[in-house]
Amino acid sequence: MSERQLLVGPFNRVEGDLEIRLEVADGRVSAAYANSPLFRGFEMMLTGRDPRDALTITPRICGICSISQSAAAALALADASGAEMPEQGALAASLLHGVENLADHVTHFALFFMPDMARPAYAGRPWHARAVAEFTAQQGSVARALVEARARLFHIVGLLGGKWPHTLAIQPAGVTRTPDARDKVRIQTTLRAFRRVLEQQMFGAPLEDFVALETVAALDGWDRGAAGLFLEIAADLGLAAMGRGTGRYLSAGAYPMPEGRATRAGVWDAGEVRPFDPSGVVEDLSHAWMLGGAAHPSQGVTESDEDMRDGAYSWCKAPRLEGRTVEVGALARQVVDGHPLALALAAEAGVRARIAGRLLEIARTQIWLEDWAARLDPSARFMGTWEVPKDGAGVGLVEAARGTLGHWLSIGKGTIAGYQIVAPTTWNFSPRDAGGVPGPVEAALVGAPVGAEETTPLSVQHIVRSFDPCMVCTVH
Repeated sequence: MSERQLLVGPFNRVEGDLEIRLEVADGRVSAAYANSPLFRGFEMMLTGRDPRDALTITPRICGICSISQSAAAALALADASGAEMPEQGALAASLLHGVENLADHVTHFALFFMPDMARPAYAGRPWHARAVAEFTAQQGSVARALVEARARLFHIVGLLGGKWPHTLAIQPAGVTRTPDARDKVRIQTTLRAFRRVLEQQMFGAPLEDFVALETVAALDGWDRGAAGLFLEIAADLGLAAMGRGTGRYLSAGAYPMPEGRATRAGVWDAGEVRPFDPSGVVEDLSHAWMLGGAAHPSQGVTESDEDMRDGAYSWCKAPRLEGRTVEVGALARQVVDGHPLALALAAEAGVRARIAGRLLEIARTQIWLEDWAARLDPSARFMGTWEVPKDGAGVGLVEAARGTLGHWLSIGKGTIAGYQIVAPTTWNFSPRDAGGVPGPVEAALVGAPVGAEETTPLSVQHIVRSFDPCMVCTVH
C-alpha cells in the first residue's frame, strides 16, 4: 500500500487563509485536517465596549458577508433589549440581506467555482472549450456578464443602506433610511435587470422553470445556460459522488419577517426535520489553539493558546449540535425548507448537490426579492425605538450565504461582558472534536482521488470550493 502526505494551500479565490493536510493511501484521501492558520480575535476586541459598537465592529469581520454580520448583531441586541422592528423595517432589512446573499452566490459560481473548469488539466474534455470561453478569469463572457450585473445589483444596498460593505443601516429596531417612491421604483427596476441577466446567462430560461424542478432526473435534463454547463461537467467528472457529506443539515431560517422567517428553521437528518434548539450548540476546543473547555457560546470565551499546543492544528473551534457535526449552507437551507429538488439531492450530498443547491437558491432568492420590493411602503415606519440595557443577554441567528451564523451577546453594567460568534465556515471547516470526529469538510474529503503526481489535487479543490470557505469569518 502506497502512502504519502500532502499539504494543500494556500487556496486561491478563497476569503482568508486555508491549509488542508491530507493523508493519501492507494491514490485516495484517507484522512484530512483543515487548518485556519490566521487568528484575528474580533470577539476579544468587543469585550468591554458599548454594546452598540457591535453594530460597527462585527460587519468588519468580512468584506463579503458584512450585512449578515450586521443583521446577526442587530438581532442579538434586539433580543437583549426587547426591541422590535416595524414590519417595513424588517422587510427592508431582509432586502438588504437578500441582495448580499444573492450576489455572494453569483460570485461563488462565476469567480470561485467555475474557473477551475477552465484549467488546462481538463483540455480535451468535450465541455472544456466552452468553460474556457465563459469562465476564464477576467476574460470569460458569462463571468464578466454576471460580475457586471452583480455590481449593478448592489445599487439597491446603496439606496437602502448607504454603502456596501459595512453598512450601519440595520439596527435592532429597524433600518436607518426610509425609501421614497422613487427609490422603490429604482429597486424594482434593478431587480428586473438582474433577473434578465440570470435568465440569459445563468439559467437560459425563466427562473420559475428551474425552481419547478423536483427530481434528480429533471435536474439531469437541464441543458440550458451556465447551469446546464455545470451539470454537464458534473456528470462527466462524477461530482455527484465526490465530497459526500454526512447528510445532516442545519438552518436557523433565513430572513426574519413579521409573518415569520422566509425559510424554515430546523435540523434535517435521515429524512426528517426536527426543531433547531440553539441550546444544543457546544464549541469544542480540543483540537483548536484555544484555551478553556467545551462550552455553549453564551458561556464561551476566546483566549488564544500562543504556545500552540501539540494535538491542536487550527485556530478554528469545533461547533457541534447535540454532540454531532452538521453541514450548513444553501443546500442545507433548501433541504430544511423542504424544496423537492433539494430533498432529492440530500441523499447525494456531494459537490454537485451543493452547487445545485446554490443555483436553486439563486433563483428562489431573486423571486423573493422581487416580492419584498413590491411590498415596500414608503409611507410606513421603518424604525422604532430601543435602549441599550444595563444588563442582559441575547442571541442573533441569521442565514449568511454560506450558512447559519450566530451571535451570542451578554451585557453587564452597560458594556459587553461576552461576545461569541459561530460562523458558517466554523461549522463546515471545524477541526476534530474530543471524540476524534472530523469536521464536515474533513469528512467529505475522505475518499477523494489523488493522482500520483498531483500536489494540488483537483478533486480536493472542487470539494473545498463546494463549501465556499470564508476563513476570515471562521477566525474572526
